[in-house]
Amino acid sequence: MERKEFLKRGFSALGFATIVPLISCSNSSVDPETTDTTTGSTSGSCTSTASETAGPFPTKSPASYVLTDITSDRPGTKLTVKITIQNKSNSCEGLSGALVDIWHCDAAGNYSEYGGSGMQSINYTNVHFLRGRQTTDSNGVVNFASIYPGWYSGRAPHIHVHVYDSSGKSLLVTQIAFPEDISKVVYAQGVYASHGQADTTNARDNVFGDGVSTEMATVTGSVSAGYELTHAIVVTA
Repeated sequence: MERKEFLKRGFSALGFATIVPLISCSNSSVDPETTDTTTGSTSGSCTSTASETAGPFPTKSPASYVLTDITSDRPGTKLTVKITIQNKSNSCEGLSGALVDIWHCDAAGNYSEYGGSGMQSINYTNVHFLRGRQTTDSNGVVNFASIYPGWYSGRAPHIHVHVYDSSGKSLLVTQIAFPEDISKVVYAQGVYASHGQADTTNARDNVFGDGVSTEMATVTGSVSAGYELTHAIVVTA
């Protein structure tokens, strides 16, 4: 079944905002990650990070993947991910002991833990690349080693994030957006080149189209040396 027809018949009717099985990343023209999008709200000295859908490919057992290096065997431009979790209820101080899960697709636009169907033909159901969990330090910071995410049709490049408090209570599901000028440089070289440039800008993205003011990462570095992503996520804990 074509992905567009699948979405028309099933996704909206079921109303899944987070877990929808086996939907392609790399060969699709419509993305299901279109629900549960809100803009950030401002209170006091900081702005809450926008809540977004977890999409159809969340990590199935995130507690099993406590990893700093989530690269696994995936080729691509090196990316260091540094995320700070800030607590809006405590003057935006760093939130210690928070659980932070991240996941994203590989250079070709495919996710691990899914596939083996007409919607993602490559079967990655038994591998777990580009997924991991870390606990924030005393300053609310987690670090991951990864690769620069690829893209798939209908979505701008992004990383998914799910933040929990120390007891496992969900605080926020969100996504991180990338500067388009840097993505263009990355996608012109190496393993990304055969996939070409992203077909969707942040402004035309189903998730980021209402603005990326609380979701845009700061990315520095180069293709040769690798890039560093820094981003602050504001939650209420």
